[in-house]
Amino acid sequence: MVFSRRGGPGAPRLLLSLLLLAAGESGSCQVHYSVPEEAKHGTFVGRIAQDLGLELAELVPRLFRVASKGRRDLLEVNLQNGILFVNSRIDREELCGRSLECSIHLEVIVDRPLQVFHVEVEVKDINDNPPVFREEEQKVLISESAPLDSHFPLEGASDADIGVNSLLTYRLGLNEYFTLKIITKNDKSILPELVLRKSLDREETPQLNILLTSQDGGKPELTGSVQIKISILDVNDNAPQFDKPGYKVVLFENVPNGTRVIQLNASDLDEGLNREISYGIRLILPVSEKCMFSINPETGEIRIYGKLDFEENIEYEIQVNAIDKGIPSMAGHCTVLVEVLDLNDNTPEVMITSLSLPVREDTQVGTVIALISVSDRDSGANGQVT
Repeated sequence: MVFSRRGGPGAPRLLLSLLLLAAGESGSCQVHYSVPEEAKHGTFVGRIAQDLGLELAELVPRLFRVASKGRRDLLEVNLQNGILFVNSRIDREELCGRSLECSIHLEVIVDRPLQVFHVEVEVKDINDNPPVFREEEQKVLISESAPLDSHFPLEGASDADIGVNSLLTYRLGLNEYFTLKIITKNDKSILPELVLRKSLDREETPQLNILLTSQDGGKPELTGSVQIKISILDVNDNAPQFDKPGYKVVLFENVPNGTRVIQLNASDLDEGLNREISYGIRLILPVSEKCMFSINPETGEIRIYGKLDFEENIEYEIQVNAIDKGIPSMAGHCTVLVEVLDLNDNTPEVMITSLSLPVREDTQVGTVIALISVSDRDSGANGQVT
């Protein structure tokens, strides 16, 4: 158990007390506990009454109660022994997504006299999610004229856990043509690539099937796999190439639907149909129902389709293909990273956590009649409430 006076993570919160009694009755110390996610019902979290300096016999007469933002049934207090315990299933990924910090914030309130305590329960991650590939099979098209040491990007796995539990490694099934290389991107995520080590001959081997396995860093580790289906193509021997492998665009949230994101351009050294290019979006991460992106297949212009919302996602990764019209066709790849900037588009939300009405006409000056909690979903200065 740790006592501190720091504020909890997330949106700022402001407690307003309408005081009509001498101040000094409300407590302000914070108690910190931790509990692993998926803990069973009844799991001990902490002796909350003892840690807050309250007598067990006082809990019921003084109207001991706990207020929490969001779901209220995850944690409960036994009023007989003053123990805080797990009441229902806590799923860290459902509660906090991929945020590195995850806590349940409680406000403990007792009356006669009024005291308010702030309690933070940190939810610890456990390795309960295996690596998952988006599809059971990935198709890769490779020309038989591809030179040795050519690289072919694969779609990596994702793991809903955090920290070491989400650190992924990859291994490639035994084969004589390809080895596996891991690329670390600027955001520290990793991307598996096939590297050609033996020349291909379509007439000899028209297709290859290789198993790609991903393993996380948890104890015990969990694994996932995907079948890589490689089709060897006859010679249209130059794939389209973008000016750069990756682009970054910064936009404010709430820009109008149809706003242009970027104009992409790829070129192909071949001639005729083999150099005519069609653009397409291969994958958008994360998947969003509010906001999608469309690309003009002829010009490579990407536009917003929907609404950018900073509170939903702070960035999107758009994986783009440029495919020529040769027979068979070849593809080039690039990634567009769209960073979303926050606007002050959320009004503060007010929650009354304690209310004593009506007020008697002979009520003493300084008596507390209401306790109000205010929060704002915006970030930075936009989320600071006065």
